[in-house]
Amino acid sequence: MAQRSLHPCTQDISPLLASIFEDLYTGDVFGEDLETNWIKSRGGDNVYHESFTEELQKLLDGHKCRLREADRAEENIIQAQERAKAEEERVLNVLKADVGEDFHKIGLPPVASCFRWIVDNELLRKNNLICPEDYITDKFPPTRAPKGKSEPGYIKETFAFKQHVSSRLRDQIPAEIAHLQKIPDRLPNVSLSTLTLLSTPDSSHQTKKISKKVNASQKLAWKDSKCKAERESECAYLAKLEKRQNYLKNPRFFPPNSLHGGKSLVISQGKVEQTIARRKAEDDKGGTSFVPVFLANPPAVMFSNYEVGQVYEMTIELQNITSTCHYVRLIPPSTSAFAIGPGKFPGKGGLIAPGMTCQYTVRFTPKYPGNYEDCMIVETQVSEPLLIPIQAKRPPPVLTLPHIIDCGPCLVGGIKVMTILCRNEGIRTEKFSIMPKKACPSPNSGAVATDGFVIQAPFGIRPPVLELAPGQNTTVEVMFFPSFPEVSQQTYTIVCDNCQDSDITVTGVGQLIALELLFVAGGESKPKPDEATDATAQHLIRFDPQNPHTTKEKKLVIRNSTQVELPFYWQIMKPNLRPLIPEETTDFMKVKYNQDTESAFFLDPEEGVLLPCTDHEFILTYTPQELKSYHSVIQMVLVGIPESPCLVEDEMFQNIPEYKTKDVIALGIEVKGLTEALNLLLEPYAIIIPGENFVGVNIRRTFKMWNNSKSLIKYTWEKIVSSDIMEVEPCAGIIDVNKCCKFELLITGSKPGSISHNLQCKIEPCTEPVVLHVEAAFKGPLLHIDIPSLQLGLIKQGESVLQTFKIQNLCQLPAQWSMQESKVCLAERNEEVSPFTIQPSAGKILPLGICTVSVQFTSLRCQRLHTVLELEVENGKGSHLPVFVEVQAPQACLISSDLVFTEIYTGVPAKATGKLFNQRLLPAKYLWGKLIGSQAAFCSATVSPASGTLGPNEEKEFCVELSANILGELKDLALSCSIEAMTEPLLLSISGEVKGLHVTYAVPSDSGFASDERQMPQSPCDLLLDFGSEVAFKAVVKRQLILTNHTGISAPFKLEAEYFTAYSLTPEQGICPSSSYLVKRRGPISMYAARRAQSEFAAALLSHGKGVAFHVQPSTGTLKAFQQLIIEITAYNNMWGEYRDDLVCKVGDLQPKLIPMQMTVKGCPVFLQLTGPQTKSPIIRFGTHVSGGPPVFRKVQLNNPTPFDIRLDWEVYNQEQDDNKLVDLLMFFEDPFPLKNTDENETESIGSTSESEIVLKLDQSAVPHRNIYPVLQTTDESSGSDSKDKEIITQGPAVQKLVSILVRPHEGVPADSPYSITPRQIVVPGGGSISVGISFTPRVLPETATEVQCEGFVLGFMSLDDKHTKTVPNKVHRKHRYEVPQLRVDLQAFVRHALLKVDVDLDRGMVFYAMASDLLPDHPVLGVLTNSVMTQSLKLINYTKVPLYFRLLLSTPFSLSSTDPQKSIKTSHSKREEEEHQPQLVLYPQQNMLVKVSFHTTLELLTYQHLPDTQLLPGFQVLQFENGERKLKFNQNLVIEYSNRTTQLVPVTAYLTVPVLKLSCHKVHFKSCFVGQTKIEHIFLCNRSGCRSYWTALLDEQERHDNAKVFSVSPNNGILEAREGDPPTKVILQISFTARSDIQYKAVMTVTGILGEKPCKLQIKGQGTYDGRYEDLY
Repeated sequence: MAQRSLHPCTQDISPLLASIFEDLYTGDVFGEDLETNWIKSRGGDNVYHESFTEELQKLLDGHKCRLREADRAEENIIQAQERAKAEEERVLNVLKADVGEDFHKIGLPPVASCFRWIVDNELLRKNNLICPEDYITDKFPPTRAPKGKSEPGYIKETFAFKQHVSSRLRDQIPAEIAHLQKIPDRLPNVSLSTLTLLSTPDSSHQTKKISKKVNASQKLAWKDSKCKAERESECAYLAKLEKRQNYLKNPRFFPPNSLHGGKSLVISQGKVEQTIARRKAEDDKGGTSFVPVFLANPPAVMFSNYEVGQVYEMTIELQNITSTCHYVRLIPPSTSAFAIGPGKFPGKGGLIAPGMTCQYTVRFTPKYPGNYEDCMIVETQVSEPLLIPIQAKRPPPVLTLPHIIDCGPCLVGGIKVMTILCRNEGIRTEKFSIMPKKACPSPNSGAVATDGFVIQAPFGIRPPVLELAPGQNTTVEVMFFPSFPEVSQQTYTIVCDNCQDSDITVTGVGQLIALELLFVAGGESKPKPDEATDATAQHLIRFDPQNPHTTKEKKLVIRNSTQVELPFYWQIMKPNLRPLIPEETTDFMKVKYNQDTESAFFLDPEEGVLLPCTDHEFILTYTPQELKSYHSVIQMVLVGIPESPCLVEDEMFQNIPEYKTKDVIALGIEVKGLTEALNLLLEPYAIIIPGENFVGVNIRRTFKMWNNSKSLIKYTWEKIVSSDIMEVEPCAGIIDVNKCCKFELLITGSKPGSISHNLQCKIEPCTEPVVLHVEAAFKGPLLHIDIPSLQLGLIKQGESVLQTFKIQNLCQLPAQWSMQESKVCLAERNEEVSPFTIQPSAGKILPLGICTVSVQFTSLRCQRLHTVLELEVENGKGSHLPVFVEVQAPQACLISSDLVFTEIYTGVPAKATGKLFNQRLLPAKYLWGKLIGSQAAFCSATVSPASGTLGPNEEKEFCVELSANILGELKDLALSCSIEAMTEPLLLSISGEVKGLHVTYAVPSDSGFASDERQMPQSPCDLLLDFGSEVAFKAVVKRQLILTNHTGISAPFKLEAEYFTAYSLTPEQGICPSSSYLVKRRGPISMYAARRAQSEFAAALLSHGKGVAFHVQPSTGTLKAFQQLIIEITAYNNMWGEYRDDLVCKVGDLQPKLIPMQMTVKGCPVFLQLTGPQTKSPIIRFGTHVSGGPPVFRKVQLNNPTPFDIRLDWEVYNQEQDDNKLVDLLMFFEDPFPLKNTDENETESIGSTSESEIVLKLDQSAVPHRNIYPVLQTTDESSGSDSKDKEIITQGPAVQKLVSILVRPHEGVPADSPYSITPRQIVVPGGGSISVGISFTPRVLPETATEVQCEGFVLGFMSLDDKHTKTVPNKVHRKHRYEVPQLRVDLQAFVRHALLKVDVDLDRGMVFYAMASDLLPDHPVLGVLTNSVMTQSLKLINYTKVPLYFRLLLSTPFSLSSTDPQKSIKTSHSKREEEEHQPQLVLYPQQNMLVKVSFHTTLELLTYQHLPDTQLLPGFQVLQFENGERKLKFNQNLVIEYSNRTTQLVPVTAYLTVPVLKLSCHKVHFKSCFVGQTKIEHIFLCNRSGCRSYWTALLDEQERHDNAKVFSVSPNNGILEAREGDPPTKVILQISFTARSDIQYKAVMTVTGILGEKPCKLQIKGQGTYDGRYEDLY
């Protein structure tokens, strides 16, 4: 673990940690004092406190244990550091002793640390710390034997030394320059400046700089040509320059390959040294730096799925993985599609600390949908740059077409079509064109055919154009039409619309028909001498002699040698037996074939398809029918064989050839066969079975049949089933040649006796049968009953009894039997029909089987019966079964014959119980009948159970339920009960007293309830339902009414209001939904549905349009016996007013009861559609707007949920700050809100009958009201006082009101701006809506105010113009205008100045630094560029709350461009032209816009430096510096002009560096020179600016024509690099003079540049002479 650096430049990352972890890093820690106090507080009664302190104690113990482990690890680290430091000092002292005093001058790197071998790595891992083994992967260095003293590593040449000194000067500097040579026992005299590279922060515009050096020979020549004074001054200048560069560098800037360079954080030093040594061994020129400085994340930049015209960005990070700080230089890619944005560094100055990262943004702007590849170079102090590849690849289109399409074989002249499913598995829709390889690329892709086949003989592909969406399928057809039997191949090209193509190869094989007979079972036959054969058959097959009607098969194998399927069929023809004459050929096309209809030959399969290159098996069958010889020819005919086309060249095919087919005989086989008769033998020829056998039992005997014929036979034995059964197994089959078959004879006798038969066998193909003689004898079956007698026991008269027994067959034969009662017993009882039913009475029992028989006896009279059942067996011996049975009848009675009901009510069932008793042992069935008597017509009775069965001597209880519809005592009433088998019914007498209905009413109150029982006085004031005098609009108020039934009679009831009856609802609407029920059942999701259902329910009740509806629940039903029913009366309203009504109560047949009701509703019904009904005043917010902007309009919809039209008169008020007014005193003359017409003019007053307009406004407490007393109190008021009070409500003095005075609280000041509303008077229709317009006009703000809030409100005063709406006599009265609450709508808006925030990439602002050399191409001889663009970005952000509309104005040499392709930004010289042609831009709140500002460097700008001041552009300035550098400064303002004509200025500045050329002298005088000898002088051409210059040296016209070979300049042109330090860059010009005569020569040399440099002139003179003193002999 490395110690923390205490250097003052160490970066403090605490702000970074605080921004990431926030409260976790900056929050207060848990103090020790608080911990101790909490632990000491243990021991109380609080269980939670005890558990908390116990848990805290455990945490503290764990924390202390972790601290001890951390201290142990820290102690181990400190000890390891001390030991490692001591070891490093020991090794360092050894090096100092070897080097000597010059050790500190070398600047060697530190020795290898042994800290990793000393520290306890396991202890560090245990404490979750990074140990050296985690990032150092090399192994422990093995201990080797000591060697001799070798050359120290610091004496060896480094890579930088070889690059800067050794390799460059080894071949150029003379050997006498000893101080630059390598000396083994002395260090090289090279300063650290030779080991460093310049690193600066990134810039948005970089220019490649290439330094050119002057060779040593030129330097020596220049030194020799100078005088001594000049040489000394130049040497002093060079020494001063070298002294300035040879300064002590900061160690943190050392590259990793230098002596004191930093070490890598990810690669061990030992591994680095091993790799460098290996590189040095492989490369004799010296190793290069291996230690990487920066690590790129990601290592490669990849763009995919891009579209042309879009801009894509990706951020790349460069992490410093060394132990020292470094600068970085990023060279952008050369491809114009890629651009590098400005870098983001962790600190100021562009220096990247170890482990820190910097970020760069790579922008990609594709210009075509192809692939891009490039790289950007990261340069640091090391010699090897870091290359980061940049790629842009779009996913290629993916078609499922194979690269090779094999059409397979096809017959010559035929056509084969293949269908291939093609699918686009790419990610975008593509268009593909298919064309021949020879025609690609097409000169005009739009001219490609879109239908038909693309022909390349012998192939064709359709369709030629495909356009497939991702995942879309289509079908591609490939046609093959060969003309020759050969392999064909053509290549097609599929061209995509994104410039990508691929080739597909189509192959096919043309073939001819080739069939071959490979195999014949038994082999082929050869014709005998002088045997007549068919001339057209290629093969002969002969069959051995066969019997008639037999079949012989032979297997044939035919091979289809072609690769094409061949459909075929066989035809059997008569042979052509004309013998062939030797050396005579037969024309097979002229041979006539005749169908052989009597042929005995057949081939299977008869037709089919021959598969390609496959052997096919055929079965040739010979079936003779007669005794004769057979001879036929079998031919294989191929179907649909194409005709061969005309032989033409491939290039001649422009279309698909015509396709013709025909049937061809491909194979002929001649077949022959003979026939002979059959020979059969039976063994034995007769079967005789001895003894006597059971009837129905099978008897089996075996015998044989021999086949001595030439062929197998088929036999079928006769089967006899008429009386006896006789058959042979197997009954049918086949016997092969010279084989025998064993048979089994099966005989079954059907009746006792003997049988004799001749059994025949039919032989195929013989016409006469074979006969077998058979004889046998048979006997019958024997049965047994399992019980000796049948005991049926005791039964009831008229009932039936059932009993079963079994009959067993004792033999192996089936027995046919029958059973019935003895006719003798029936005759003794004088009966013709037996009372016994036997099931089954007859049947068949299988051998050794058992049959179950049931006997049912039905009693018709009481008796004791003894009889016999007889069993008869067919072909066997019978038996008898005795039967015994006894029959009786039941009898029952009532325990009590009188039933008394103690309490019974009219129409209410009452219950009483009694008992029945059975007097016999047999079960007795009973059935209760109807009531009898004079009162039976007014009563009904139900007995439970109504019927049943009494067991032997059983006593059973029954219940009688009686319902009486008369009042009084029951006297003449009885109930009958019928007993089965008893002639007379039982009678039960019923008695009791019947009572009537009694109901009372009551209303709950705070101290109980009031009722109208009979003992209380009955008057209309006894009961009152008061719903309140302050009921809110649309509020639902509920009251209760209690109905009490004092009797056991249930009666129907009905309650409803007299006038304000709720509208009748449908069955679906009749049930009011309960919101609490919906919430409990469905949760919070159904709360809205519950409120909506309640609203719809209330609207349905109020649909009668009276303003109030009283809904009674339940309104109808049945009042049960002794029930106290609570009736809930709910009042719904949708209009204000004072309401009165009566509740009508009807119960059963009682007289209706009237209960008075009253309610007063208050509130404003009109509400805004935007906010809906609410208790608070709605607020309309106009938002924030620009000062002086256009008016803003809001259309507000007003809803009137009431059934009446309401007129609204609007007044607008402003709310002002510091308004101390408390009340407003208003005075009105006549109507305060008169009715107006459409032109806002008052109409003629028609008066009003409203009470509020007749009398003066007084305090409401002074107006007398009707007294309403509590429910339990009684009053002494008579009926006359109540009627008088009602008259006060409807009548009043008809006095015309003149003046009205109103005092109300002060809330605002009436005003017409900035808010206004139109129209000022509207009528909102009942149940409808209407819209009003509210506008806000932003005021102009002063410069000092940033934002102003405008608050106000509007009041809508409600009026009722309809007389019937205001008053209904004795039912409703409604107030209006100032007497009712007004509709208030609050208004709010904000006004502020228009301002955008401008963010630029760099802190210095929008400043461009350009050079005129940007116009120089790589080869300036061909010309210069006309324009060079440098671009920077600025971001416009709208932090206001309102959209800002603006234009951007900027003049040349600057221009604007927006990153949004939908927005257009142009640069114009005229502001008026800009306003006419440039559309306004808009930025919505919290949005931003990226604007690119470009500076254009042109040749025209370079001419401005030579223009007079009167012709210069505004903002242009020429800057001349002391060091000779010249820059052109351009100042402009980016004008942001807003829609309200206000402007915002953003300064834009550009510095253009121009080259400045200067000659070291203005005259060169060669003096006297010998004629013919050349004398040379050298001068310097200097570039004093930081810009490159392309210069040209020209001599005057006279010199070039007359003295072309006297003066010359070398070089005469070139590129002079920009100045990098204080001294300017120089180039040596060599002036040559060769005198041609002894005269004086003069010339003027002019040095000019192509970037507008000021020309430099040099006067040249020379004198020619023939004087030998001036001749140069060396």
